[in-house]
Formats: sequence, structure tokens, C-alpha cells
Amino acid sequence: MPLQSMTGFARKEGSSGRYRWAWELRSVNGKGLDMRLRLPPGLERIEPDCRRLASQYFSRGNLQVGLSLSGTEASTEAVLNEEALAAVLKLRERLGDVIDRAPLKLDTLLSIRGIVDFREPEESENERAERDAEILAGLEGALADLRTMREEEGKALGQVLLAQVDRIEKLTAVVENDPSRSPQAIADRLAQQVSVIMANASGIDRERLHAEVALLATKADLREELDRLGSHIAAARDLLTGGPVGRKLDFLAQEFNRESNTICSKSNAAAVSAAGIELKVVIDQFREQVQNLE
Repeated sequence: MPLQSMTGFARKEGSSGRYRWAWELRSVNGKGLDMRLRLPPGLERIEPDCRRLASQYFSRGNLQVGLSLSGTEASTEAVLNEEALAAVLKLRERLGDVIDRAPLKLDTLLSIRGIVDFREPEESENERAERDAEILAGLEGALADLRTMREEEGKALGQVLLAQVDRIEKLTAVVENDPSRSPQAIADRLAQQVSVIMANASGIDRERLHAEVALLATKADLREELDRLGSHIAAARDLLTGGPVGRKLDFLAQEFNRESNTICSKSNAAAVSAAGIELKVVIDQFREQVQNLE
């Protein structure tokens, strides 16, 4: 399954019988799948099917889904109120001696309230079911178009994220290969610090001091942080092969940030500190882009 961003737009329109319909879909970032659905009055019955279809295509994103429905010109019919017409004719017969007995004209009948009513033809159950099915098929087409757009954007976003992972790997290598990380360099630096302490203090327990120095030497080593960064880099590349991985990559970005913070706090070399700070910048950019992934 390809990567998907959570932003996109799609529109699908068509006709069913004497009606024209149009779906319009918008998608933006969201923590989960949140669908805001606007349906014309009388079509609330298809809401469960709309939500079911959306969940088949997407797992995250705020979806705004609207349906517009309009009747064609031929969607109205004239309905004759035969009882009202009969009453008018009966009244005309009763008043035959006092009014003009000329034949009634159509425009005269139309001007009498209640004789003719213009309304939309009533649909049978089969016609309604067929229209609902065609409208839902249109929604499914719009969802497919929206997914295509999100996948195209997800593909481009994946390339950006992979480039950032490559940068993280290069900066990790800079820290890994810095001369200050060698055991000899750490030992020389601590020995120099111990010499300064011993020259300016008296009554210090040498054995206790050497034990503390050994502990500091262990803490100064960045091996664990570098190993974890390497593991996170491999995991990120694996996740970026596809699927709804936004949440996992967001968690991974937090772990990247944790390791870079530790490197900066442990560093005693300017080059390592600079690489650690740049790591934090790239990781922040990585995490910001990850927020757009499903």
C-alpha cells in the first residue's frame, strides 16, 4: 500500500433519473479519521453507507464530504385536484342563470387556487433504491480519486522524508567518526582534568577519584546513542516503503530527538556539538513533514 498524505480534493458528479448529483470531498490532516458529512434533506438514510465507504479508503484525516442534489426541468408534474374541480363545476352549474355560461378556459382554471398543483413526481421504492445506489457509487468514485491524489502527494512526501533520513545518517556518521570519540581521546581529556584537580586540591581520596573518572568515561561514550540512531534510521527507511505509517514515524521522530539531545548533552567536542545541533534541526523538519502522512 503506497504512502498517503492527508491532504487532497476530489469532485464527482453525475445524474440518476430526473436528478443530478455532485460529490465534493476535501481532506486535511487529522489524528484519526473524522468525517464531516453534509447531505440534502431526505437522504440521511445513506449516511451509514457513506461512512463505511470512507473507512474502507482511509484510516486518518479530517474529511469534509458534501453532496448536492438538484432536479431537472422535467422533474415536476401537474396534479389535478379532481374534487376541487368538481366543486367548481357544480358551483358554476348552480350559478348558471347569473353568470356567463361560456366554456371554462385553462388559464381560468389555473388561476383558481387548489385546482392544479405542481410538484415533483413521487418515487417508487425501487426508483429511490436505484438512485441511492448510483449516488453511493459516485461517492466511491470520488473517494478513489481522493485516494489517488493523496497517494501522489504521499509519494513526493516520501522522497522528502527519505532525504532527511539520509541527512540524519550522515550527521550520525560525523559524530561516529569524530576523533574526540576515541577511547584514547576520552582518556586523555579526563586525565588532564584529573591533573588539574589534583594540583589544586589536597586530601582527595585517589581511589574514589579514579572510580568517579571511570564512571564519567563510561557516560562520555556515545556508543549506545549512535547504535540506537542507526536502528531508528533503518526502521524509518523500512516504514517509508508504504502503508499508513504516520503515527509510527511520529513516534520514531521523538526517539530521534531523544538521542540527539543526549549526544548534545554528553558532547565535549565542538564538532560533535555542532553535528548534534544540526541533527536536532533535521529531526524537527522530519517530524513536521511526518504530520502530513496518513
